Amino acid sequence: MAAAAEEFCKDYLVFDAKQASLYDIVCILTCSTDFLKNQAFYDERCEDVEKSTTVNLRRRWIIFASVVLQKLFILTKNPLALTGSFIETWLNLLSSNGGFFGLIINRIRGKVVKPEESSEKFMSLIGEMDTRLKLDASIRKGDGRYDPSLSMMAAKLSYENEAFVKAAVQDHLKMVFIGFYKFWNDYQNQFTTHATMFQDASNPNLIVVALRGTSPFDANDWMTDLDLSWYELKRTNDSDDSIGRVHGGFMKALGLQKIKGWPKELKPPSNPNDHHPFAYYKIREKLREILEKNPNAKFIVTGHSLGGALAILFVAVLGLHEEKWLLKRLQGVYTFGQPRVGDECFGKHMMKMIEDYDVKYFRYVYSNDIVPRLPYDDKALFFKHFGMTLYFNSLYGGKVMEEEPNKNYFSLVWVIPKYLNAFWEVIRGYILPYWKGKEYKEQDIEKLFRLVGLIIPGLAEHGPKDYIDVTRIGTDLVPTTER
Repeated sequence: MAAAAEEFCKDYLVFDAKQASLYDIVCILTCSTDFLKNQAFYDERCEDVEKSTTVNLRRRWIIFASVVLQKLFILTKNPLALTGSFIETWLNLLSSNGGFFGLIINRIRGKVVKPEESSEKFMSLIGEMDTRLKLDASIRKGDGRYDPSLSMMAAKLSYENEAFVKAAVQDHLKMVFIGFYKFWNDYQNQFTTHATMFQDASNPNLIVVALRGTSPFDANDWMTDLDLSWYELKRTNDSDDSIGRVHGGFMKALGLQKIKGWPKELKPPSNPNDHHPFAYYKIREKLREILEKNPNAKFIVTGHSLGGALAILFVAVLGLHEEKWLLKRLQGVYTFGQPRVGDECFGKHMMKMIEDYDVKYFRYVYSNDIVPRLPYDDKALFFKHFGMTLYFNSLYGGKVMEEEPNKNYFSLVWVIPKYLNAFWEVIRGYILPYWKGKEYKEQDIEKLFRLVGLIIPGLAEHGPKDYIDVTRIGTDLVPTTER
């Protein structure tokens, strides 16, 4: 593995769960680092290693957990996908036939509506949890809520199939559909990353790029999240100047190249029939193509969950490549429920880049959402957020903070408040339609998901429903934009 990382990295820690045997997994906890370096699944080069026995032991346990969980998803990949297909098929049968009794009546009449999984009528679990497809008519262009609201809607749509996204963009958002893309992961050796692009029809100067988050039944996405390998990137291949350590799984999903890392340009494939586009390079190519035709156009990058991590890393690689022209055309980066992506050094590098290019970066965090509090911010994992946090409580009151409260989630002080808040959110689901309007009524599957929050508080808060509500009725924390 060393040869695959030395070209573009200063230091790194790489472990491949696919190559790890049961013996290797046991060795993570019982053998020395020097021994692990000789194993096929593990490679490490790190000059600045924390010497504390406690920290090193905790670090070993984290690597152990990461490998074991990835192995679990490898083994359950097909059953998980089949389970997801079964659940989503039934949810779509119910929603397309007017509920359970409507389905029974249509079955008796022989007129059951069965939307195909690739059709414009078929919604994912994420879509079934919040079926809204239109923007709030009261939020107009130039309003501080417009870009965040449009961004979160785009982030939610990115979970759907191509036909659904195209129809939703054209028929409900009344915008111009540009494309729906599947991207290759050079490390998982398959397509794992998805994105959609569209253009605001009434404002042709605005392009939206939305990267998909973790699909609940996609093992590849979970493996990306759990891959806690990291790379300490260099500014250039011939420099030892570090820009910080970055989450390996996220970079691989964005288009990290084996051996070469992040070359500024990719060589054309030797086989012209090899259609394996990489997320960062393909999105950059499309943006160049569109923006060159319209000198006044700007673009937004957005994503929910994993998609949020990929969105800000996309901008980071633009900075690494000194894509000044594109960065000056970037109107804003909006992420929702985004996990941490790098260390403190990377955060400082990003803050300087954001300041130099006047990039607008807005990281939304709702209540006790567990995902923005992962991976942990401690000596064993080193991950840290950067930039301002737009934090919203369960009454949708918001404020700008440096870090969300209870930053690492697990805290005895926060146990009771988190459970009380989860209980309140169950009740609020029945109150909100009367308080704010019928468009805020929760779907039955969303109400069921709220009950899961009574067991694991912070899990239900990660769904798109609350983030859409935050951008519509939450405190307006984004300055009014001039178009």
